[in-house]
Amino acid sequence: MNIEQIEEKVRESVRISDDDALFLFGHPDLIAVGRLAAMVNDRRNGKKVFFNVNRHINHTNICVNRCAFCAFYRAADTDGAYCMELDEVRSRALEAVGQGATEIHIVGGLHPSLPFDFYLEMLATVREAGPELHIKAFTAVEIEYLSRLAGLPIRDTLERLKGAGLGSLPGGGAEIFAPHVREKLCPEKISGERWLEIMAEVHASGLKSNATMLYGHIESHADRVDHMRQLRELQDRTGGFQVFIPLAFQKENNPLGHLKNPMSGGVDDLKTLAIARLYLDNFANIKAYWVMLGEKIAQTSLCFGVNDLDGTVVEEKIGHDAGATSPQAMGRDDIVRLIRSAGRVPVERDTLYNELRMY
Repeated sequence: MNIEQIEEKVRESVRISDDDALFLFGHPDLIAVGRLAAMVNDRRNGKKVFFNVNRHINHTNICVNRCAFCAFYRAADTDGAYCMELDEVRSRALEAVGQGATEIHIVGGLHPSLPFDFYLEMLATVREAGPELHIKAFTAVEIEYLSRLAGLPIRDTLERLKGAGLGSLPGGGAEIFAPHVREKLCPEKISGERWLEIMAEVHASGLKSNATMLYGHIESHADRVDHMRQLRELQDRTGGFQVFIPLAFQKENNPLGHLKNPMSGGVDDLKTLAIARLYLDNFANIKAYWVMLGEKIAQTSLCFGVNDLDGTVVEEKIGHDAGATSPQAMGRDDIVRLIRSAGRVPVERDTLYNELRMY
């Protein structure tokens, strides 16, 4: 196998294999890999780069799980533990409306004592504060937890949440699907298989979702390819994923922070994004999450197959608790400038990737 054979597949729009993807991860020429990814992206998206104006609400960091990579969670009786009152949620939603946001993004810990009705009320509170806001909320892990709180099957739980205002799901909680890695990362969390089952139910219910992969910790390149293979297979069946978001592991303030992963760094970030574009041929969008990558790598990734930079975010806590050094918000003008200076065309979108305006 050589990169010329893979390039021939790419030019002819032939799906690359797991072995091809593994070869690319090991290939020393980052620019050659990036050129192929840029070719695919330009063919699909031209020069457009999406972003949206959104606001994060991380309503609680109290969680029954204790994932080894997580710096966000707290036990209920420890310093720094918090749970927002609904009035706090409302005030943040109203701020988002004032900032011109089109989306509220809600994720949090699996709180041991909040009832299911709290989550319905939280959605209803946001919807009342901003009827035009799209609510993207709850990972597959949270949906599983909420179904147990409600005593309902996943599908019925989703219907209740949709009735209260849920519009789509983020892609968190996927981490790495490989059981031997997941057992070390997050043994208390649902399995990768269960994450995929819940997302299949989400898509069957008519909701779209994102998909993520946490990389740069204890996984191998083969584990990454296996993770993407399972996402690609589910997308073949449902078509419900809107975007793939590789999340760079943040090593501060968590039990895995002492590990030295020789794969981590800017080159690995760019190569992972590029290979995602090449391998995930049934995903329209590949996102560089600037919060975890930093603005410079995120901007450079626009030459490596990326066509989405997330949004303005505002008050992201999870990545920053783990040491992310990016700002907690980025203004619309700043994102537009970032995209333009990379030679791309900024396009503001809504959560469902409808184009709102071009800059």
